Formats: sequence, structure tokens, C-alpha cells
Amino acid sequence: MIRPKGLIAALACFLALAGQEALAAKCGNNAGGFPNWLNQFKKEAVAAGISQKVVASALNGVTYDPRVIKLDRNQQHFKLTFEKFYATRGRPLEGLVRSRLQSNAALLDKIESRYGVPGEVIVAIWGLETSFGANTGNMSSIRSLATLAYDCRRTAFFTNELMAALSIVQRGDMTPSQMVGAWAGELGQTQFLATSYVKFAVDFDGNGRRDLIRSKADALASTANYLKAYGWKKGQSYKPGTANYAVLGQWNKAKVYQQTIAALAAKAGG
Repeated sequence: MIRPKGLIAALACFLALAGQEALAAKCGNNAGGFPNWLNQFKKEAVAAGISQKVVASALNGVTYDPRVIKLDRNQQHFKLTFEKFYATRGRPLEGLVRSRLQSNAALLDKIESRYGVPGEVIVAIWGLETSFGANTGNMSSIRSLATLAYDCRRTAFFTNELMAALSIVQRGDMTPSQMVGAWAGELGQTQFLATSYVKFAVDFDGNGRRDLIRSKADALASTANYLKAYGWKKGQSYKPGTANYAVLGQWNKAKVYQQTIAALAAKAGG
């Protein structure tokens, strides 16, 4: 099993190969070339340090998913104004965020003590991403990432994500069948991309695995660890214009999402 440092090295190796245009199989915009692309990717994953066993367990039998491409081409919600976005996504969660903040106070206090991120920020993200773990997604993350890696629109980005997903399997956090999430491969109760999972997921419940789908403690602590890694300042404001507000922009690049996290957290924590 590759250890965390080895995982990072494997990812770096793969990116170096990709940067040298080592990917022999070409991207495509339909299912026609997918099998050849997948066979080539398997070879490159092994060359980058992923075991044959993991590659086979994760990728054998994987097929192109046209639903993923349709969803990728139809992302409209982040084009809304903040007022409209908050009205549909933020306001319905206000009371629920306050409730979850109270019912998980002990866990959130431990997380804040270690990472410096206040509970209301974590719970606001938790609610926005998956309605507090109720809607983590129902699509195979491996299949989604393989489809998007093959697709020509963002090949390099999703090829890296697919490699990271294999790394998650290799280090023993989850099996391929357990990796079920959103259409673009996001995993867990706060929807981590696979590369972020590799970098920031923590085993906060102490069971030996970083499981962001089934472990609430792991998911919420990993979210705090992510924000801390991007520069969160303990005890400081997260109002617009502050350094912590800028960190929220690292969670999601969409300005309306950043605004909504801050506004929802402020209402719950205030």
C-alpha cells in the first residue's frame, strides 16, 4: 500500500507524464473511443504507482455515462444573483443550521479547538452541500470521473481527479463500490473532490479510515482541515472583505456560494 507521501508522489508523477503529453489515447465527445482510452489510462495509472489490483477493481467494466456529460453542460444555478440563490438555497436552511449546530455542539467544539474553524461555518457548508448528509449523491464516482476524464472539455483536470480517486482506494479509505457521490465525482457529506480528499481528509473518529461518506466526524473535521489549510484565521471574522471570507472562496469559486456560506453561518452563529 502506498503511504500518503507516496500517494502525493504518484500524483505528481502522473501529472508530469500528462504534461509531457504521454497520454496516448485521445479524448472524445461520445462513447466510441472510451474503451481504448480507458485501457490506456489503466496502464498509465499502474506506471504512476497504483497497483494492478486497485486498477482492476476500480476500472474493469466501467462504461461511459452520457448522463454525466449532459449534467456537465447544463450548470445554470451559479448564474443566479446572490438574492435569488440565497432565497432558494440558503434561507430554507437557516433554522436547520441552527438546529444542527446545537445538536452537534460537542463534536463541533472539538473540531474548532483543533482547526480553528467555528461550527456555524462548517454546518452551513454541510447543509448547503448535502442537506446535512442526507443527499450525498447516487452515482458511481469512478464512472463519473472516468467519463469526464475522457471528455474533451476538461480532460486534464478530471484525469487528475480520477487518479486521486484510485489513490483513495489504494490507501484503504474506501472501496470502489463505496465511492458513490455527485455527478462530477464529489464525495462525502460536504462533497470533496478526490484530490481534496487525498490532501485534506482526516480520520477524526479514530477508526483507521478517512470515510467522508459514512462518518460525520470525519466529514466535518476534514472540512475544517481544508479551510485551515487555505489560511483560515482562528477567532477572526468571516464577513465579506476579510481574510477568512476569502478562504470561503477557496471552498467554492462561485461568488454566490461564497456569499451564501458566510450569510448562512452569520445568521446561525449570531
